[in-house]
Parts: sequence; C-alpha cells; structure tokens
Amino acid sequence: MTTDEKLAAILAAVQIDPGNRGLARDPHDNLFTATAGDFQAACQSIVKAEKPHLGVVTGFFIPSSSPPAFETDGPLGAIFLARALPALSIAVTLYSEPKGHRSHAVAIRQFGFSAQAESLVVDSNGVVALPSENRFSHLIALERGGPAVDYRCYTMRGRDISHEMLPVRTWFETPQRAASIGIGDGGNEVGMGKVPHETIVKNIPNGDQIHCRVPTDHLIVAGVSNWGAYALAAGIYVLRGVKPPTDLFDPDREREILEVMVREGPLVDGVTGQQTATVDGLSWDEYVKPLVRIREILEA
Repeated sequence: MTTDEKLAAILAAVQIDPGNRGLARDPHDNLFTATAGDFQAACQSIVKAEKPHLGVVTGFFIPSSSPPAFETDGPLGAIFLARALPALSIAVTLYSEPKGHRSHAVAIRQFGFSAQAESLVVDSNGVVALPSENRFSHLIALERGGPAVDYRCYTMRGRDISHEMLPVRTWFETPQRAASIGIGDGGNEVGMGKVPHETIVKNIPNGDQIHCRVPTDHLIVAGVSNWGAYALAAGIYVLRGVKPPTDLFDPDREREILEVMVREGPLVDGVTGQQTATVDGLSWDEYVKPLVRIREILEA
C-alpha cells in the first residue's frame, strides 16, 4: 500500500456509524463528505511542524450517569495520543475539567507515559485561562462539548450541560494562535462549526439545537471520537515512515488502561451511563475493530 492508500484505509476504518447517530444519513451531504481531506491535512500539519507540541482538551459531561461524570469517549483517546506521539518527538499536554483531570493523571502516572495532564483554570473574570503564548503548535479538541448558536452546550439528547463545561472556545477562536484540529462524532463538539449548519440538521437528530458553532482548521469525524485519535496517531506514524510499538494498537493494553481510568476517574460510558470499561454502549469486541484494522494497515 502507498502512503496515500494507507491514510485512506485508516480513515475508512473509523468512518462508520455504529451508534447510528446520523453521521452519514444523507449519502451525498453528510459529516464525512463535508470534511473530505481534513484527516490527511491534520496529519500533515503535525508532521510538518518544526517543534510539534499538542495541547489536547477533552471532556464531555454525562449528567444522567451513575455517578454523574465525564464519559470514556475522549479521555481514552487523549491518553492514546500521549502514549503514541512522544516516541516521535511530539510533545503532548492534556487538559480537562478538574472533575475529569484525575483519569488522565492516574493513567500517565501508573503507566509511565511521557506527557503532562493539567486541569483547566478559570481566571478572575470567569474565563478559562489560555495556555502560555506560543506553547503549542496545535490545539486539539477531542470529544470536547462546545457551544451552539445560543452559547449553550448540549448533549445529543438536547440536555443543557453548560454549567459543567468550562468555556474553552476562546482557545480556538484566537486568530493565528496555533493550528487547530477537532475530533468528534455527534455534531455538538468543538470543531463541528466547520460543517455547514444545514448539513448537521439534515443528518443529526436535534442538530438544529445542539450543533456546536466553533470551527477548527481541520476536523476529523469518526464513529467514536477515540477512533479519531487512533487514526490521527496512525496517520502520523505512516507519514513519518515509522513502525509503532507493538503494544500501541493492542486491544488488551487499551482495555487495561481504560479500566484504570474508569475506576480512578471515575469515567462512565456516555451511552449507558454506567461506570464500566466500555465506550458509547459498544461491546468491547465491536469497539476495538477499528483499532485492530488500523494495526493491520500499519503492518501491511
């Protein structure tokens, strides 16, 4: 397989819709077609950076879960980037609300990953403090809930969770600050402002209400946001021409890490609302199919 063929195959592995969210309900005008070329461009942008340092912000609060907590989709993908990229001399710093910070910090400490985890900090004006100037080459919003046209943040069912989500949109709206990448799976995450509103409405239930209007330079839409993180890391390895470590795309290793994050976070499944080592209500075998497929592509 050529490099371009590998990138296309990696993207195809994650652009399926197991949760039937409506990502491609209209076969001609949907969230996948609206972001054609963005995945490859995102990977290229990081590879071409002189001193790449990624600031990754994640976290989507599930108010109806038991206990109310942040979901497993997002944090696990963020940790995957923290595992995968420092070996390529790409620094990674993870950000989340204080309530979601523990799952990142515990995973980094327990497994010895070369990354930092920081909590979002609110200044005296109630604004989320921006990272220091020029710290990052790229800002990545990974399954990060973002504001709709009314500046409120909504779940897929239209429930307002703005009081649980610190406003990070200024990070992505500051001109020329850093290149930005969004990774999402539902239309209500930071980055989805890159997709036309009419496209969201015709594909996503409650799309008119929940559509996040904050765009990013590049937007990766996947059936599960963690899968988008897997794809991004894999694409960078392909472009660098480097084989990943044997345990990176290993489902057993991924589950071991998730179990620790769920237990210590806590984190919950965003669909079932339960504190279980699952993602978006999928069985583990179904969830890891794209991970296994990506490993096959990288080994081809």
